[in-house]
Amino acid sequence: MIPDPLVEPPAAATPPLDAAAGPLPFHLLPDTASIGPTGGLQIGGVDVAELIGEVGTPVFIYDEEHLRRRCREAREAFGPRVAYASKAFLCKAMAALAHEEGCCIDVSTGGELAVALAAGVPAERLVMHGNNKSPDELESALAAGVGRVVVDSFDEIERLSFLSKARRARPKVWARVTPGVEAHTHEYVMTGQEDSKFGFGLASGAAALAVERLRSAGAEVVGLHAHIGSQIFALESYERALSLLVPLYLEHDLEELCIGGGLGVAYVVGEAAPSISEWAAALKQAARAAGLPGSAVLSAEPGRAIAAAAAVTCYTVGTIKELPGVRTYVAVDGGMSDNPRPVLYGSGYEAFLPRAVGSERPKVVTVVGKHCESGDVLVRDAHVPADLAVGDVLATPVTGAYGYSMASNYNQVPRPPVVFVRDGNWRVVVRRETYADLLSRDA
Repeated sequence: MIPDPLVEPPAAATPPLDAAAGPLPFHLLPDTASIGPTGGLQIGGVDVAELIGEVGTPVFIYDEEHLRRRCREAREAFGPRVAYASKAFLCKAMAALAHEEGCCIDVSTGGELAVALAAGVPAERLVMHGNNKSPDELESALAAGVGRVVVDSFDEIERLSFLSKARRARPKVWARVTPGVEAHTHEYVMTGQEDSKFGFGLASGAAALAVERLRSAGAEVVGLHAHIGSQIFALESYERALSLLVPLYLEHDLEELCIGGGLGVAYVVGEAAPSISEWAAALKQAARAAGLPGSAVLSAEPGRAIAAAAAVTCYTVGTIKELPGVRTYVAVDGGMSDNPRPVLYGSGYEAFLPRAVGSERPKVVTVVGKHCESGDVLVRDAHVPADLAVGDVLATPVTGAYGYSMASNYNQVPRPPVVFVRDGNWRVVVRRETYADLLSRDA
């Protein structure tokens, strides 16, 4: 069994009032975050207020050292076939960083593949995912020579067989298996249950049949892949998945088994999550208990666990609207276009003022965006300092995953820039969009 401390779900997301009203806990900030001489936030040795004075808001600020440390931790925990799940956050700078730190990269579309290749990542270090890969996407993957193709359906086996014969190629593939495990997470990010658009069902026998058909089609089946969901804290879900996957692995004499990603992270006061190293130790223990041989390559695809806590998003407060006896709305210059997770999943976040990162936060407000939706809410019940005012910079932490990557141009709002900070220096790795960018594709 997995040690009890790793099985326990996080503490309640609604902490006691005195805890929620206190200063933002530093474990929700990037690794190199500190309080500067004037009480303001510094990340990577860079004063956030000064940075914002140069680049404006909204802006995603990433701690590059934090990203590198988590990639190194993943590489050390799982070995050279561990992959960074790029859907969490991808740009050329991030792809290059993950590769430099020894990680493979998991890409799930032709676009993600193109970004990783443009960043100089060798194709052999890429894992190509996707539940509905087009012929063009498969052709691009084969032409580039991606290291692993994760096959997701019988239709894809036929497409892959046709394309690989035309190229006289023998791709290395993983069969994606749906193990029938319902992880304890939001229904929209559960992927391992029987009723899923992903993979081949294990209980139905489809997974075993897929391995046989792939071999008959000439593919080199080197392993199995499974992914049971996202933002998972109860690691017992992975133990159940491995107990089901290992017998299939042994039956077909395979070499590699990837358990996917999905490790949860703390977003709000009162939450705690296992580290990547603790997660890896638990997975290895569960795999051994299930009978996986020591010669097997057990890998994973952390994404959120690498990127989420590495970033903060900074906004400028434009309006404070007090509704006596109801609530106080604080409107900022971003919203659901740069962080759709609260709207999609009801996700919780904290808020704080970078100018006073160590201050108490006794005032409860609702932080909303500028979009034409009542549901454009970033933080429903945010605790902020009592002196919050129009013109203040307000920040939300733990926004490094599924913020920039899911950003949109709703209401024709340009997407924010991405800035990396490290060792007292900063660099823009994705520039701010302009109105000209918005018009550039109009015919």
